Amino acid sequence: MAATSKGPVAQALSSRWAKPAVFALGLLPLGWMVWLGLSGGLGAEPVAEAVRQSGLWALRLLLVALAVTPLRILTGQAGLARFRRMIGLFAFFYALLHVSVYVGVDQFFDWAAVWKDIVKRPYITVGMGAFVILTALATTSTNGMVRRLGGRRWKALHKAVFVAGAAGCIHYVMLVKGWQYPPFVYAAILLGLVALRYTKSPAAGRLSPSYRT
Repeated sequence: MAATSKGPVAQALSSRWAKPAVFALGLLPLGWMVWLGLSGGLGAEPVAEAVRQSGLWALRLLLVALAVTPLRILTGQAGLARFRRMIGLFAFFYALLHVSVYVGVDQFFDWAAVWKDIVKRPYITVGMGAFVILTALATTSTNGMVRRLGGRRWKALHKAVFVAGAAGCIHYVMLVKGWQYPPFVYAAILLGLVALRYTKSPAAGRLSPSYRT
């Protein structure tokens, strides 16, 4: 019997054009922010809006990266795993942009003022904690670091991505003024992804070795 050919989705995911396409998609938020900046679309406080937008995209892409494995399991599309690292690195890129705009443009590299904010403003303390974790994960995301750390230690370290996600959501909740639902939507999505990650159903038990952070 002839081997069954791949379906169209699997073929698209394994295509040589798939990664460049995902890379281009990852740059779209940056292009949009640049366009807003050049066209005056960032509003009356453009620096604050740039900080906000870059932080939101960091959190969104982090959640997308965390959703890759559950989607792979639920859909049976193993090719989705090819994009997890790239999406995670884009989340770090926007987090780095978020911090860089805050430190370099908002605070003009006044490190004393930055440190004062970190110490005295809890939402910045939590946000910087998330950024430190993402930095550690990004710098150890290469195949060489996986070999150097060993698979078990590398996996244990990269489970901290859930801590980074939680800190990012808490940072967002603490940042907004008054009752606003969007931060809680992000937090609910994260909780759902964590629940999927640690579900102990028989089906999840059979699939659990395939999970990767």
